[in-house]
Amino acid sequence: MTKTILIVEDEKDILNLIEWHLRAEEYEVVKADDGIKGLELATKNLPDLIVLDLMLPGMDGLNVCKALKKNPKTENIPVVMLTAKGEEVDRIVGLELGADDYMVKPFSPRELTLRVRAILKRFDQKPDASEETRLKYRDLLIDTDSYRVWVREQEISLTVTEFKLLLELLQNKGRVRTRDQLLDRVWGYHFDGYARTVDTHVRRLRQKIGEEYADAIETVRGIGYRFKE
Repeated sequence: MTKTILIVEDEKDILNLIEWHLRAEEYEVVKADDGIKGLELATKNLPDLIVLDLMLPGMDGLNVCKALKKNPKTENIPVVMLTAKGEEVDRIVGLELGADDYMVKPFSPRELTLRVRAILKRFDQKPDASEETRLKYRDLLIDTDSYRVWVREQEISLTVTEFKLLLELLQNKGRVRTRDQLLDRVWGYHFDGYARTVDTHVRRLRQKIGEEYADAIETVRGIGYRFKE
């Protein structure tokens, strides 16, 4: 089934360039050149992925992302943010709001299409698991069939990326997972300079699962993360 990508970008040349490369990969493309229109199209069309610029007229990319993640209809649509070189703080804020990845302008359209493909593949694939479809750690329960997580019988809302990150750590309980390993296993690719993506998602995951279980995800300084035995 053909995947639909929504591009929200106000620079016409960049918008057309991204569209051309995505259509060459046989994706359907929907376009918007301002934040308000982009949010409306996302809610109406429910695309499979959104490429979202930060600097937009009408409504900036951070507020668009925030609105997407607050809406149950759009909260699980993966978002790739496009940022200018000097907007590192905004990139981190974007990841904390729920964006799945970011790319810094100027960027390679080929790299963007590879990222899009990897993210869509990650969202389509069922996580690797044993015959048991449920994993349990004390009062934390993971259902690998439905992508659902509960803490003390209260369901926790995680993005697919956060879910796969938690599952990867829990399935390797007691073993250190380096940032490179997590990028390869959870994100499906690794590029230099993207370790910050892992750190930001771990921070969001800790916040969502609560203080008791946040402490179970140990930081191994200079290496990566480990889920406690």
